[in-house]
Amino acid sequence: MTPEAVLKQWWGYEAFRPKQREIIDAVLAGRDTLALMPTGGGKSLTYQIPALMSEGLTIVVTPLIALMKDQVDQLTRRGISAVAVHSGMDSRRIEIALDNCTYGDVKLLYIASERLTTDAFRVRLRRMKIAIIAVDEAHCISQWGYDFRPSYLRIAELREYAPDATVLALTASATGRVARDIMFHLGFRGEHIIRTSFARPNLSYVVREVEDKYEHILRILRNVEGSGIVYMRTREACEQLAEKLKADGISVQFYHAGLPTMERSIRQDEWLAGNVRVMVATNAFGMGIDKADVRFVIHYAPCDSLEAYYQEAGRAGRDGRRSYAVMLYTKDDLEKLTFFFKAEFPPIEDVKRIYELVCSYLQVAIGDGAGASFLFNIYDFCHTMHLSYGRVTSALKILELNGLLTLLDEQDNPARLMFMCSRDALYKLNAGGNDMDALLRAILRTYNGVFTTFRYIDELLLASVANLTPERVHDLLAMLWRMRVIRYIPASRSPMLFFDSERLPTADVYISPDSYSRRYDIALERTQSMLRYAQNVDECRSSIIEHYFGDEEAQPCGVCDVCLARRQRKTDTQTLDDAIINALDGSVLSVKELVAKVGGKDSVVVDRVDKMVAEGKISLDLSGKLKINR
Repeated sequence: MTPEAVLKQWWGYEAFRPKQREIIDAVLAGRDTLALMPTGGGKSLTYQIPALMSEGLTIVVTPLIALMKDQVDQLTRRGISAVAVHSGMDSRRIEIALDNCTYGDVKLLYIASERLTTDAFRVRLRRMKIAIIAVDEAHCISQWGYDFRPSYLRIAELREYAPDATVLALTASATGRVARDIMFHLGFRGEHIIRTSFARPNLSYVVREVEDKYEHILRILRNVEGSGIVYMRTREACEQLAEKLKADGISVQFYHAGLPTMERSIRQDEWLAGNVRVMVATNAFGMGIDKADVRFVIHYAPCDSLEAYYQEAGRAGRDGRRSYAVMLYTKDDLEKLTFFFKAEFPPIEDVKRIYELVCSYLQVAIGDGAGASFLFNIYDFCHTMHLSYGRVTSALKILELNGLLTLLDEQDNPARLMFMCSRDALYKLNAGGNDMDALLRAILRTYNGVFTTFRYIDELLLASVANLTPERVHDLLAMLWRMRVIRYIPASRSPMLFFDSERLPTADVYISPDSYSRRYDIALERTQSMLRYAQNVDECRSSIIEHYFGDEEAQPCGVCDVCLARRQRKTDTQTLDDAIINALDGSVLSVKELVAKVGGKDSVVVDRVDKMVAEGKISLDLSGKLKINR
């Protein structure tokens, strides 16, 4: 069966997008490949189709848990066997999923990078028949990448267990240096890059320095039809702008990570369905969103990097129709960008102090914590410890670079519990009647170790085992918690902090000066690139982005604000040239007489006369008058 036949059978499409077939052919031929594909370019099909055409399992490593779940759900609905393993699952569900990969007919295993080093995975790895290792967001493996994750460095170890597996690395944002780093760290058996053009011919990039951003946004919304996104830096700013736009009659909602999970889901669905026209959001919105008819993406201020800007701006115009990516800024915004860059690098002593405070906040004792993950509300931590959010996130990134902690993406976290009393004390418990007895028996029968440590629990499974409704199980668990029989953490959606090693005494925490300075150099380079992009008035904006990602043959797009301004200047110049020639046709005039006859700004006309003399189109005679050169 050909790749086209598989595409038609399982996805219903007739043809591939540019470069998809070339990537698929390379993977099927067993050639390690780095695919550079822009956002919305159809990356997932380049490993999903080879997975269906190969004998064995395809492992997909990705940091995006929400995207992981979405893809597994989509594949399952199509009848394709796929599972996901990540830190938001309890150990029993993880073991079942991995056993299915080992002994079942699972074709694709989606796994978060931090799970690669766990015993549950390593024990089964040797028995898995691995055909392909696909690494999504592969720039995370490079210390030069804008989202470096040390856990990604462990991916190469998979090759020790599956030396014949083909590696496919995918990213939408890799400079030349990052691309070389990716291939090195993944142990490519030969450099091989397939690059899809980063040009978006239908996307018009626009940058405006403005005093009144709100009026400019309002003008865009009233003149450009269709739906769009306005990106803001803070949650408060999202809410405030949405309220102002609503007051001016715009169909709008706001979205940020501080909203309850259900509320975010509802707002996202309303926007996807077209019931809400404009989403005002932080960068928490958009990852994995597939909406083809977004006509505009507006950035209220510059991003921290061109990588982030390209990802977010690229959510506009995926249907190929004319769309707009607009960035607004003031001089203050550019100064803030420099300030934020400097704030990313707290003194090393401050980093160590934040490490100590995090461990205390999570109640992790010295020598404990290795391999453990904890719910981590970074906003509550910052409020409790009187620290700024930016300083804490910067310190956590430096600690991650040094192999101490990893802050995981926001994800669904199952409920957890641990008994606070002995097993004998449970027999004397007299509350909840027969339902309570049934629940306690179900817990003890289903989960080991609940008297000594927190265990993830599946409330639906407990309801089934105890023959109770899920609502009744939840109520009984809450009752046990109020009676101090158990410590109970209900299911939630929040970030998690993963301890890569045991907690160290503060004096033993080592922050590599090299990792610190390397991160500084990378951040400086990114900030400067963003500033150059924002302040540029001469070079095509699409070409700037394409050059940044390593395309040396980028051509002017013709539709960005710089290209349009250049075309207008060319038109204006031609019009002025024609006016000068017409004025001199049959006449010999002094410069003053010519200016008076042509009209317009004196300095502009004189400047153009000088250029036309230099070009040989006109000349001065001996009397100092201008004439046409025939």
